[in-house]
Amino acid sequence: MPEPTRTQLEFRSAMANLSAAVNVITTDGPHGRAGLTVSAACSVTDSPPTMLVCVNRSARSHGVLLANGRVCVNVLGAEHEDLARYFAGGAGVPPAQRFTDGRWDLDTEGVPVLRDALASVVGRIVAEQTQGSHSVLFVEVDTVPEPATDSGALVYFQRRYHNLAAS
Repeated sequence: MPEPTRTQLEFRSAMANLSAAVNVITTDGPHGRAGLTVSAACSVTDSPPTMLVCVNRSARSHGVLLANGRVCVNVLGAEHEDLARYFAGGAGVPPAQRFTDGRWDLDTEGVPVLRDALASVVGRIVAEQTQGSHSVLFVEVDTVPEPATDSGALVYFQRRYHNLAAS
């Protein structure tokens, strides 16, 4: 991989100052169960309800997400930093063990839904656009399970996780 250009380095530094919600994107289906942590997820429209999720094409879960075609965007709360690290691969938790701790509803929606997420949105990937190192996925919403918590949010800012208290 070539060395990053000056503009790329400046861009990365600037983006470190862009606060972002932390999400775990999950899937299950004929191509397996998988998940990964992302900070690039947002709403697109409510007609029809659609989200945008950006996934690094080199991520182990990338191909599984696309092949299964159905995902859940789990918005993490302040108490979920451990999950963010697990699914980012930084905590040394093997992929097969990431869904075994009882925090996941693995049956109701057909994809893993975090029981105590701030919000969960289940849907189908209806379009994909490749841009550089990432795939931009458009997820049309099928269902929004009732949130189980109203804790503060987990955000990513200056390359670290931070808790944002609910007021």
